[in-house]
Amino acid sequence: LKSSPSNNEEKEAQTQLTKSDELQRLHSQALSAYQQEDYEAAISLLDEILAVCVWDAELRELRAECYIKEGEPSKAISDLKAAAKLKNDNTEAFYKISRIYYQLGDHELSLSEVRECLKLDQDHKQCFSLYKQVKKLNKQIESAEEFIREGRYEDAISKYESVMKTEPEVPIYATRAKERICHCLSKNQQATEAIKLCTEVLQLEPTNVNALKDRAEAYLLEDLYEE
Repeated sequence: LKSSPSNNEEKEAQTQLTKSDELQRLHSQALSAYQQEDYEAAISLLDEILAVCVWDAELRELRAECYIKEGEPSKAISDLKAAAKLKNDNTEAFYKISRIYYQLGDHELSLSEVRECLKLDQDHKQCFSLYKQVKKLNKQIESAEEFIREGRYEDAISKYESVMKTEPEVPIYATRAKERICHCLSKNQQATEAIKLCTEVLQLEPTNVNALKDRAEAYLLEDLYEE
């Protein structure tokens, strides 16, 4: 305005100044809501700010944190991926994305994202620690699936038992391992054990199609046609 004053520009500048004051107020409210653990309110306020400040990586990271707290990991991933592109060398975003995928049971995508973190900083302690864990788990699962393809069901069962020992903290891996062990038992004509294990899986996931199919195969081996 000082360099070339004109009525039009002054009007535009005043409008932008009013808008920026409003956004600062919303930002303060969003931070306050976050600190008070009212994540739903914080998300709503951050939505308003990000509609204008589309390229703000830190606001996206804050909204991602709120989504995580609210149990909406896929929305958090979307914000974190944007933040990883918007801010150079954003190892923290890649680490968080990798952790979310890991918690969701997607070990392959988790491995891919943690590698991106290590490309930026090979000495990143958190990323390196996570990388070792995911790589080990990924290798065990790949090896178990290879055994299944080869019809080596006892070896596959043993490998999936190792998976459960490698990751005892994230329940989805134990459930997936049990589902695959049930498959192996069914294929290996060990009907009683297969029925027991598939039933365990189905108590956790009543609509698990694989477990239903494998338990059905096991029932057939026992001549339990109604079941």
